[in-house]
Amino acid sequence: MNRDDAVSISRATSVSRASRHGSTVSRSQSLINKNIAPHDLRPSDILIERFVAWKVIVKQLIAYFEGIADIENNVAREMTKLAAVIQVPFRSGNQFLGEGGLQDIYYGIRDKTRVIADEHANLGRTIDGSIVQHLQKLRVEIKAHIKNIQNDTGKLATAVAKERELSGKLIGDLGTNISILKNTPLSVTSKTDPYVANQSVKRQLVKQVHTENALQKSLLLTQSSSALFEASLIQALQSAWATFAEWRTRMDASIRDVWTGLERDMGALPPDREWIAFAAREDHLVDPETPLRDVQNITYPAKDDPSVLPVHSGLLERKKRYTRAYREAYYVLTPAGFLHEYASSDPAQADRPLWSLFLPMCTLGPPSSPQAKSHKFHIEERKDGVGAPKTGSFRGFAGSLGLKGRSAGRAWAFRGRSHDDMMEWWNDVRMLCARYLVASEQMERSGPVAAAVRAAGYVSEDEGLDDEEGSSVEEEDDEVYAEARDMGDEDETELPSYTHGGHGYSVRRPYS
Repeated sequence: MNRDDAVSISRATSVSRASRHGSTVSRSQSLINKNIAPHDLRPSDILIERFVAWKVIVKQLIAYFEGIADIENNVAREMTKLAAVIQVPFRSGNQFLGEGGLQDIYYGIRDKTRVIADEHANLGRTIDGSIVQHLQKLRVEIKAHIKNIQNDTGKLATAVAKERELSGKLIGDLGTNISILKNTPLSVTSKTDPYVANQSVKRQLVKQVHTENALQKSLLLTQSSSALFEASLIQALQSAWATFAEWRTRMDASIRDVWTGLERDMGALPPDREWIAFAAREDHLVDPETPLRDVQNITYPAKDDPSVLPVHSGLLERKKRYTRAYREAYYVLTPAGFLHEYASSDPAQADRPLWSLFLPMCTLGPPSSPQAKSHKFHIEERKDGVGAPKTGSFRGFAGSLGLKGRSAGRAWAFRGRSHDDMMEWWNDVRMLCARYLVASEQMERSGPVAAAVRAAGYVSEDEGLDDEEGSSVEEEDDEVYAEARDMGDEDETELPSYTHGGHGYSVRRPYS
């Protein structure tokens, strides 16, 4: 009988053989039978490998909770720094209420932020001191369980292997003794007697079976205890997580109450409390009942001086030079003798005149009759005047006409919306022009305008005429007017033809 035949006599081989004939074997028995083969792993190695894996996953969970603890501790430190941002009491002077105002809310923000930091720090300490230490103890228990498996089933597995090896040796010796007996019967001794050798084999097989049964019982016991131990591991992990969830829920509820309290305190502050208190103790704020200033109420030197008050203001139409169409604009007649044209009647939009005419250097033509279709009058430059400041003088104009020693000027035509409006303008302009032509039915004007003009330094027509009222124009002037009427291309508008003989017009000069 060879060594393989000896191994086939073992209990494992017989069970495997019965299994091949259709008998059912439990999973544990198959595991044992598989792992107690001579050249296979020991049956305890599978359990050891499993709990080594358990040790790894518990270590991972320990690292996880340690990370959470670090996060909570970091949050606690950052929240503590954040609380230090709130500097109370306020140091910006006596600007806010000491109590019952915004400063109390800021005190609450600082203090309750520290409370939130303490909550995070408490959770971090709880995780470190309770959950992580509990899991570390669990990992130590796993190591102890692995060591117990190695001490119990590992030693029995080694003993089974030795007994099998010894059984194989004795069976081999029995075969040798039987061969000697058959070939050389006389050389058999008492020790090599096949009967004696067979008795040794039987005793060894009994011992081997007892060792194998002890290994099997130990494996069954180890498997049962390992199942219970693994269940306790799961329960320990669940307990650790439940503890973490409980403390986390408690911390979240506490922090939520803190945030809710801060929100409630901030929302309860009346928006105008601080301002009312501030306005009550400050003497430099403007009283809401103080009326707004009006520029009309401002008094300054020469505000009511007659020279700054307009003699007449309103809308007039002036004939354009080239298109010969009338354009309406806002005009102001000043006591200084200027007729100013503005783009608008609003001083804020038009503070400077677009066009100006100095009337003391001009001659005013007669107004149109009430029956005329167009209510207009003309203003002509004097021969020694400079005309409108914007357009400059036309000195040498008479020279261009071939008149030596004489100068002629331009003329402007103005039109009013009605005859009365035109006469208002004409009467006011009359008092400021150097000369004016009037109809036989003279219209006199008196009132505040004349008084303003006299106060500005200009003499009225009655005071300046002396004995010249009704006198005719000098011959030199007649020639200039006649020559100016012939200059249709150079003048801005066609001059009216004035006859001084028998048509009822006279020339008056308010200035001597």
